[in-house]
Amino acid sequence: MLKAPRRVGLVFFPAYDWAISPTHPEREERLLYTQDQIWEEGILDIEGIVEYRPQLASPRDVERVHICVPDLESRVTQSDLIAAGGAMTAAEAVLQGEVERAFAIIRPPGHHAHRIVYANRGFCNINNEAIMIEYIRQKYGPKKVAIVDTDCHHGDGTQDIYWHYRDTLFISLHQDGRTLYPGTGFLNEFGGPNACGYTLNIPLPPETGEEGFLYVIENLVLPVLEEFKPDLIINSAGQDNHYTDPITNMRFSAQGYARLNELLKPDIAVLEGGYSIEGALPYVNVGIILALAGLDYSYVREPDYSSVRVSQPKEISEYIARLCKETYAAWRNREDIRARLVRGKKEVTRQRHIYYDTVGLLEFQKETTLVCDECPGLTFIDSYSDRGEHILAVFLPRKTCKRCREEGENLYRRADIKKYTAIFLQDRENDTLLRR
Repeated sequence: MLKAPRRVGLVFFPAYDWAISPTHPEREERLLYTQDQIWEEGILDIEGIVEYRPQLASPRDVERVHICVPDLESRVTQSDLIAAGGAMTAAEAVLQGEVERAFAIIRPPGHHAHRIVYANRGFCNINNEAIMIEYIRQKYGPKKVAIVDTDCHHGDGTQDIYWHYRDTLFISLHQDGRTLYPGTGFLNEFGGPNACGYTLNIPLPPETGEEGFLYVIENLVLPVLEEFKPDLIINSAGQDNHYTDPITNMRFSAQGYARLNELLKPDIAVLEGGYSIEGALPYVNVGIILALAGLDYSYVREPDYSSVRVSQPKEISEYIARLCKETYAAWRNREDIRARLVRGKKEVTRQRHIYYDTVGLLEFQKETTLVCDECPGLTFIDSYSDRGEHILAVFLPRKTCKRCREEGENLYRRADIKKYTAIFLQDRENDTLLRR
């Protein structure tokens, strides 16, 4: 019997009862072909590759991360709870030492879900990786975590959730937001006023090939990870960079994804996007599993693969090299950048419009964060939608200093309830979500 050099846990959940529509790209068939491929290749017969059944995330697990408007029950389905629970199960297997690495092959995806959730956006209702990470921290204590998002779409929801945290490094490789939803993820999106540099975006040109993705991993991501020294590396393993994906414009392959995971060595991979249901996902997922297990993946190849399909023009190679150099320089100078950003300021405010493409809802946010050298800072968001909801959300981070806690609690108590449909206080230190 073939034996894997590294034990790998697999969590598989195709969400048979959830789809945006019967013909939508994000539907159950996304994973059924992968399931067939895993069975046909005998992956689960390899000693050291272990399948786990997903657990069910609780409302508390979701509310540790999200504020759902008007409430959790109307925004979160059982499929969402099982998908998030599947990521949690993968993490448990690694943290308990049962396996060395784990891969949650789950849907619906989650990386477009922000802190505040009004509806589905980018096929996502809740953020699977963030729920998993905060579950880990609640159960196993403080962990430095690096999230490397390799989905073709910018992981704007994960970025939003960890915008203010130095203990969570978020790196996103994605197709340039000028050419693809959600239209974000540029170099100047560098983290909040108390966490400058802990958000890094690498917007890649359309037609970026295998060479470009792996160049970014080797010349930017790995050096930054070496300096950050995370306790855990999480790969948001979107597969829509594939050359056959119907809604993107990139040139990655199953071999490239396997090599990426071989280089990155993630402790946990969580499936995000990927909509070439027959032409990509079965091969990519098998390649990732073999790479995580330390097995030979050289024979994993799509039937229509050719070197031309994964090549990129010389000018793209040159552009990516400059992009990596500029981003790494910013990372090294992050403290100086923060000093310039916050000089003379007691608080920093940003205003955003967030579009929920699935339902056509538009959210308007005014976010204010206290400049603080002792903690991630009190943040509060005045948020309203064009459907009539208007909320105030107050966020107290882990390790909140005395000043930020007092100001946050006072703001929650004294805010005029007549002005809002609801007022929330999310307190991560005490693991509570209060509502007025």
